[in-house]
Amino acid sequence: MSPFNKTKQTILVVDDEKALRLLLGEFFKKQYEVVPLENGNACLAWLANSDTPAAIILDLMMPDINGMDVIKWIRQNPECNNIAIIVLSSKESSTDRIAALKAGADDFLVKPFNPEELLVRIQLRIKRIENSNLQLV
Repeated sequence: MSPFNKTKQTILVVDDEKALRLLLGEFFKKQYEVVPLENGNACLAWLANSDTPAAIILDLMMPDINGMDVIKWIRQNPECNNIAIIVLSSKESSTDRIAALKAGADDFLVKPFNPEELLVRIQLRIKRIENSNLQLV
């Protein structure tokens, strides 16, 4: 995003825990437009009907469509390739982390987490994607 562009980039926070959605919304609201979504279905519907967000913070364990299926759907759609996906999950096994990264997640943090660390990881992923897009032009 250009320093002259006053509009905030959008981040989706997809988690079935309302308290977490509210916490992250408050923490990130100065830097980003935060869209809280309660499940995978809501995320996919938002993606189908709205502008592409800069990043998605995604839980793996949710009712209806789980986070792993959301990652796979996003990565199979070319118009969504430039979305940074950061998994935020209480699943902490190495197997879960590897599976999410192989499916197309850009990063993985385990709950409980430090919101400032999450913010830095989001900023780095978005910057890396923006820089790679500039090199393609």
